Amino acid sequence: MHLLLAQPGSLTDGGEAVDLGQNPADLIVVSAADTELAALSAARAEMTDPPRMRLASLLHLSHPMSVDKYLDDTASKARLVVARILGGESYWSYGLEQFAARLGAAGVPFAALPGDDRPDAALTRASTVSEDDHAFLWSCLVEGGLENATRFLQCCRAIMAGTERPEPARPLLRAGLYWPGVGVSDLETIRSGWRDPNAPIAPIVFYRALVQGAGLNPINRLTRALTGEGLNPLPIFVASLKDPVSIATLARILAKAPPGIFLNTTSFSVSSPQSGGRETPLDAPGVPILQCVLASGTEEDWRKGFSGLSARDIAMNVALPEVDGRLLARAISFKGEAFFDEATQCRIATYRAEGTRIAFTARLAAAWTRLARKSPAGRKVAFVLANYPNRDGRLANGVGLDTPQSAVDALAALKGAGYAVRGAPETSADLMAAIQVGPTNRLAGRGARTGGARLSLESY
Repeated sequence: MHLLLAQPGSLTDGGEAVDLGQNPADLIVVSAADTELAALSAARAEMTDPPRMRLASLLHLSHPMSVDKYLDDTASKARLVVARILGGESYWSYGLEQFAARLGAAGVPFAALPGDDRPDAALTRASTVSEDDHAFLWSCLVEGGLENATRFLQCCRAIMAGTERPEPARPLLRAGLYWPGVGVSDLETIRSGWRDPNAPIAPIVFYRALVQGAGLNPINRLTRALTGEGLNPLPIFVASLKDPVSIATLARILAKAPPGIFLNTTSFSVSSPQSGGRETPLDAPGVPILQCVLASGTEEDWRKGFSGLSARDIAMNVALPEVDGRLLARAISFKGEAFFDEATQCRIATYRAEGTRIAFTARLAAAWTRLARKSPAGRKVAFVLANYPNRDGRLANGVGLDTPQSAVDALAALKGAGYAVRGAPETSADLMAAIQVGPTNRLAGRGARTGGARLSLESY
């Protein structure tokens, strides 16, 4: 079997053996989380006396030959090796077995840490560092953030040198406020950064993991863009929109800072079709919720592809959020826009904002808030009905739905709410007759249909 040489900026799925091509160093850190590798890279870059270290993705060490080659060339020559193993022993059974055996034989201290916040006895048994050092290193990565990443590296250096350990990890809130250049913040500090205290407030809801790692670039860019559009951005991080602590924190923040619009970047849905569309933590204020996608793929793949976002992103960030009634804005960033960190000889991948799409989303948010300030009579609402080829019997079609009658009822409801509805059809039959006066996709006799409204290509 041959080995691929991992190129800077490349990513593999573990199906083929890979040679990372890394030179030996004192400290080796292996992790499956891109955000964690990015945080450790950033922390090392800011230290005045960082350890000589290598960072490696666990995804590059999935194949047994990759594990053997990395141990031969790099890991067995280190002074300390730390592996954060998402999924535990069963996920990386060969790697854990070989790392524990080979590093033990070479006399290299080894810390096998769980990839989440739950203890794992098998990983603890495979480790050769002290229980206190194991717990210290694990807590730093569980809490996350640049400060704790620095403490992690300081502890690694202390283990290798036999010196005093740094201060313990600083806990990171499960949910809270964030501000670019400040980090975890408070409402008073954020208010001081707003240009107009009376402008509409636009909370940006995002995952806590972005604060833990180094994935805040799209949040920072979106914050600046919303400010430029005359809004008051309010970045809020959460563990999940289903997490009770996050829900309670959101409620407290929003009670003090009522929003004019939400920009949500979390995935999945809170409710479900079976639940009857129960209320989500973002529903109480009764304002629009724009769904902004932090795509998991690269911008290059997105531009080259014919289907836009990947099937995974469409499911997680488009289809499921629609169950909660969110309005899709667009993808505002892409992942895998990487750089090669020469100091750690590792590809660093993280979220990178796409400027034009950030700007569009900020303009869209501002437009929604302007619309909210208009009286119902000043708003223009469009109904878009299906026009399937090639029979008029498919006009306004919705499987299992009476779409024409729904449209008539909705028009009546809008008129009752003060919208400027004039000449609306009174029955579904009237609606269908009005539609068929103009051209449809039915070819026969289409040229003779002179009704309907015509739009110039530019207006369309």
